[in-house]
Amino acid sequence: MRYVLTAAIALAVASPALAQTAPPTEGPITCTLPVAATDTAKTLKQRYGSEAVIEDLPGAEGETYKGLVLFPRAMDRRIEVGFIEDKAATVSGLTLRDTAKTSRWSVAGISIGASLAAVQKANGKPFAVAGFGWDYGGWVTDFKNGALGRMLPGGCSLTVRFGTKKDTPRALSGDGVKVSSDNPALLKLAPVVTEIGVNFAAK
Repeated sequence: MRYVLTAAIALAVASPALAQTAPPTEGPITCTLPVAATDTAKTLKQRYGSEAVIEDLPGAEGETYKGLVLFPRAMDRRIEVGFIEDKAATVSGLTLRDTAKTSRWSVAGISIGASLAAVQKANGKPFAVAGFGWDYGGWVTDFKNGALGRMLPGGCSLTVRFGTKKDTPRALSGDGVKVSSDNPALLKLAPVVTEIGVNFAAK
């Protein structure tokens, strides 16, 4: 009886500590959580178990690359992790995509589905967006020295892409086009955030 009671007390004392070290499953993303620059595919699999799966991920211009997906079955929790030169030993960054209407994750106060106004507020000033309708369309090309263009605490950086399902005017489309986030035509189009990247500095 004394042994059982002692074990129960020990478990009760240990439980808060175990809870504190459990990996996050939603909330703010930082430069160290839920993925750090020091992580590898092996450490992520150790930490997340069956919720960490190697997959082919979409890259630029229709290409694919090997990466790791956290929470592959929960579209509003899904995080794609990239590695330098597809090698699972060095994390290059992570990506949130609009695989669901919203995401349970946020970065620097913004999340999937955020409006131009919300991102501009987080940035503290207008920013430049690439024209839509091509492979690199909708990316923020310049945060204009705003808050989102600076290194985040811990040394990682942020990229943001907007998308829309509406017909896009010619003035807002194509390679070489740059539009300010406070442009009336862009505001009328009302694109939303469809992709967020957290990028680690090259080692």
